[in-house]
Amino acid sequence: MPTPTQTYSISDLAQELDVTTRTIRFYEEQGMLAPTRRGQERIYTPKDRVVLKLILRGKRLGFSLAECKSLIGLYDPRAGNRKQLQHMLDMIAERRLQLEQQLLDIRQMQLELDTAEERCRAALDETNARPETLPAATDATD
Repeated sequence: MPTPTQTYSISDLAQELDVTTRTIRFYEEQGMLAPTRRGQERIYTPKDRVVLKLILRGKRLGFSLAECKSLIGLYDPRAGNRKQLQHMLDMIAERRLQLEQQLLDIRQMQLELDTAEERCRAALDETNARPETLPAATDATD
């Protein structure tokens, strides 16, 4: 467990969370992380680490960056993160509904593909069953 005075370099976080340093810098550019600086070196706090973990978890769950930002804005460990947790539960429920709809859409598309495939195969079988008729040869002397 990190101590409140513990700090991390960008490479420490990248290695621990299995992301690239470029990814971390991207989240900085988006205003989601704000490390302190010592010269050119970025210094991350345990809070920055938690924020980055929240971003990565949100992305894995299919949340947009805007949704991740809203969750991060509610981060308040002194209040037990109650608002953040409730908002996360609401987002999870909404995401679950979206995924269920996508599954229904995928199943419908599969049925339509099955139907189209059956029709194509039947048409091919029908074509293969009848002999091809060749156009009559024309005589150049006619």
